Amino acid sequence: MNFVDEINNLDYSNPGGFPSWVKLAAVILLMVLIGVAGYVSQIQTQITDLAKAEAVEKAEKTTFKIKQKKASQLSAYKKQLEEMKIILNSMLRQLPSKNEMSDLIVDVSQTALASGIDNELFEPGTEILKDFYAEKPISLRMVGKYHQFGEFVSGVASLPRVVILTMHDISLKPVDDGQSGVLLLEGTAKTYRYLDEDEQAEMDAQLADQQKKGKKRK
Repeated sequence: MNFVDEINNLDYSNPGGFPSWVKLAAVILLMVLIGVAGYVSQIQTQITDLAKAEAVEKAEKTTFKIKQKKASQLSAYKKQLEEMKIILNSMLRQLPSKNEMSDLIVDVSQTALASGIDNELFEPGTEILKDFYAEKPISLRMVGKYHQFGEFVSGVASLPRVVILTMHDISLKPVDDGQSGVLLLEGTAKTYRYLDEDEQAEMDAQLADQQKKGKKRK
């Protein structure tokens, strides 16, 4: 009986009666299949890990190129920053100084009166120091006609000293149901001045102290 006949004559209903060489072959085949399955599983895991590693490498290369480009332009950025600081300081110096602030507020008030506006309330508030400038709020209640308010704005713009006047929470409504053409303006105006050297040094020290405290909290 040849090999093929032995295979064909196997009683599959009684595996225990298979010849020894068949049992051995089955065991070897099963071990091979388990080994192949394990190898394929391991290879698949390695392929997945490799894909993740390649993605991380690509992201890090991109980040490196961006940082390298910025580093190569660092000197240009520093020069540009210095130029911007010079321009900013020049613009700030066009604002009124601490000593000029009181006179400026009087000039704004007088400009309103000269335009025919009735200043029912023109009350400067407490000055607020910012990073590199000071902010002065002024509570307003003005009565006048539309063209008078226009003259007031034009007059403020024509003052010899640069004046930045911003309006906040403004209400503008007609008086007497609009029959007289008179308007009531209420709200807050804010004007600004630059900090002198001592004030700027104080603000810089406060900012440095805040940054130091922030780092300690972290």
